[in-house]
Amino acid sequence: MAMRLRVGTFNVENLLTRHRFEPGGRTETAAAMSLFHFPRSDERDAVERSLAVALEDDKRQMTALAIAEAQADLWMLQEVDSLASLQAFFANYVHRIADHRYGHFTLIDGNDRRNIDIGFAARRDLFGSGQVTVRSHKDLTFDEAGVHDRELAMLGIGPHGKVFARDCLEVELTFDGRRLSLFGCHFKSMNNGREDGRELTLPVRRAEARAVKWLIQQRFGGGWRETNWIVLGDLNGYRYGLGPRAEPVDEGASGIEPLLDDFAVDPMKTLPAHERWTHFRRYWSDSQEKLIDSHMPLDYILLSPALAAVNPKPAMQMIRRGLPYRVPLDPREPDRSMARLATCADRYPRVGWDRPKASDHCPLTIDLEIPAG
Repeated sequence: MAMRLRVGTFNVENLLTRHRFEPGGRTETAAAMSLFHFPRSDERDAVERSLAVALEDDKRQMTALAIAEAQADLWMLQEVDSLASLQAFFANYVHRIADHRYGHFTLIDGNDRRNIDIGFAARRDLFGSGQVTVRSHKDLTFDEAGVHDRELAMLGIGPHGKVFARDCLEVELTFDGRRLSLFGCHFKSMNNGREDGRELTLPVRRAEARAVKWLIQQRFGGGWRETNWIVLGDLNGYRYGLGPRAEPVDEGASGIEPLLDDFAVDPMKTLPAHERWTHFRRYWSDSQEKLIDSHMPLDYILLSPALAAVNPKPAMQMIRRGLPYRVPLDPREPDRSMARLATCADRYPRVGWDRPKASDHCPLTIDLEIPAG
């Protein structure tokens, strides 16, 4: 009997219980606050705090709408700050609008200095007690995984440092005579405050990718090709972007090649080129002396050879209705005007030009048949 699951990954962008209030300095509240006059600064600060909370509530609503629309059975989520915030978000936002009820929540504090971690959630009705096993690999070192190299040393990174910028959260599911292992990741960011951030952080992402590969081969030994496993999450690497009219643009090494070279299978390659993106950026090109729009895949669901063989062309979806209006939803469309976006784009209510929004990433899901064994 076939067993099908919809697996999803989503960088929910700062799902935090912590909130920084900066009276008089918040761009998010500036528009609304400009409509009011406050003779006393303490009154203004109080209203601005309330408005900031309301705007944060808008964002949470949109993030929940995206999760509800995706209808995944399993979620690997990035940028969540605690297990308590993960559970509260599902209880107070997702479960108010979603068909599915989720449980089996897992989050282990990782290595990120901002305390943005990787969380897991699964439908309560699909898995019972003892069917979900979790392992953190946050303490794995470069040396232990055998991935330290000269490039890392040149960056001042020693062999005994922790290889994962956040964690590699391993979740093993056992059900109906089947086993499925998920390796949830959030690789090193490309943003280090410099224009060459992508290049400078590349060795770290490459080491992370090699470490995930090592973990899988250690876990399953010589049978790693025949085992059901998935690497998923925000890998912060892209080999190709989409330029004007959605033509692929070679962006050079991404850092995640160790996972793709004769190892895992990227099912996104089965999609039309204009659909292969989960993130958008606009940047200035010195060589072309103009702003460049680039749609790119930063989020991945990579399949083991065994899963890919059973699912040669799986259904995938990217939920884009929570993206801000500044993001052109169709890379083939050259007209980027606000009027064009406002009339043609399908967005959730109250989405703004830049914010509020569900996230700066798209939720990505895949429908898979899970073979026995």
